[in-house]
Amino acid sequence: MSRKDRTLRFEEGNPVKVVSVTASESDDHLTSELKQRLSICILTKIQENLHVDDEAFRQIISDVISSETKNMRMTLDDKRSLATNFFNSMRRLDILQPMMDDPTITEIMVNGPSHIFFEREGRLYPSSLVFKDTSTLEGIITNFFSRANRPLNESSPVADLRLPDGSRANAVLSPVAPDGPIFTIRKFTGVRPDMETMISQGFLTESAAKYLADAVRSRQTIFLCGGTGSGKTTFLNTLSSFIPGDERVVTIEDSAELSLQGLQNLVRLEARLPGPDGQGEISIGQLIRTALRMRPNRIIVGEVRGSEAADMLHALHTGHPGSLCTGHANSCEEMLNRLATMVLAGSALPFDAVIRQIEMGVDILVHITRTTSGKRIIDEIVKVGPLESNHFTVIPVFLYKEGDGLVQQKQSL
Repeated sequence: MSRKDRTLRFEEGNPVKVVSVTASESDDHLTSELKQRLSICILTKIQENLHVDDEAFRQIISDVISSETKNMRMTLDDKRSLATNFFNSMRRLDILQPMMDDPTITEIMVNGPSHIFFEREGRLYPSSLVFKDTSTLEGIITNFFSRANRPLNESSPVADLRLPDGSRANAVLSPVAPDGPIFTIRKFTGVRPDMETMISQGFLTESAAKYLADAVRSRQTIFLCGGTGSGKTTFLNTLSSFIPGDERVVTIEDSAELSLQGLQNLVRLEARLPGPDGQGEISIGQLIRTALRMRPNRIIVGEVRGSEAADMLHALHTGHPGSLCTGHANSCEEMLNRLATMVLAGSALPFDAVIRQIEMGVDILVHITRTTSGKRIIDEIVKVGPLESNHFTVIPVFLYKEGDGLVQQKQSL
């Protein structure tokens, strides 16, 4: 039935009034009135139990729609679609929810109500989706964060959130975002590629994979670096599969994303943000110090980004070689310099002592990047060489060459 031809029948006592919908403007007005009435009914139903679970909430929505539209000419598919829309707008992410449910989409970026983008297979695409207005988008975002007890308002306009499935969300509101709310979700796909898959996809070569696997088994400390979304965490998960299964491993993360498998003696620790009163924060540095009392064979730090680098470095020098860490940098050499800066911020040691400890504590660095086509690759694997005039030196082991992939360097043979 076309948009112009369809009719909706309302029974207002007796007789039956037939309302013909012949213009999109009238249709939109009618739909708006219906949605407003249904919203009020749904909210009334749950006001006595605001913590109703999702399944019960779906049932409430279904019951309200069935009751309130029983005298309207609506198909079962129409009612189901309406129920889904209500559930998504009140408990999920409204028009963004289909993108959340699409396994091929790995990241969603909302730059205000009318500029939405998504990532698929490493490439960014604009979306035709548009929110009604800024207040609608802001309401959906704040509601989404409030259900996870994350304050997000004018006094606290920036917030991060880890979703139950491992995805990560970030939101920024006015006045920090003057052009409208900014909302970014990096989805956790649940895919944990093994090394063979990564080799077949061209992420690295077979010889580089063997080199890194042997390094993990021989308890060398490896630092993975790269840009945001380059695949550091995914590859750390892959490398962890080469840790002997009888070792005790402690993982420390800002937001728990690691999915280590095959380890029976695994301890997972997650940092905690301060509460609304500014109290209760548990930092990465605190967790590293706590991990030292747990008798770990290895400590894996999901991401080093601040003064906690000093605690991590201390852990490497107290009998915990073979650790794995990640950080943000544009090259392996830059990562070493950034690491030194972070350690200096959290330590009273002089610069020459800091770089000496880094040189002794970190064995291998791996840089991961994304090509212009969106493909993720390793473009550099280096060993940390001896210091020269208080400067780091790196010894290239594998370097990426267009057309050949990762090529092992002669000096590393």
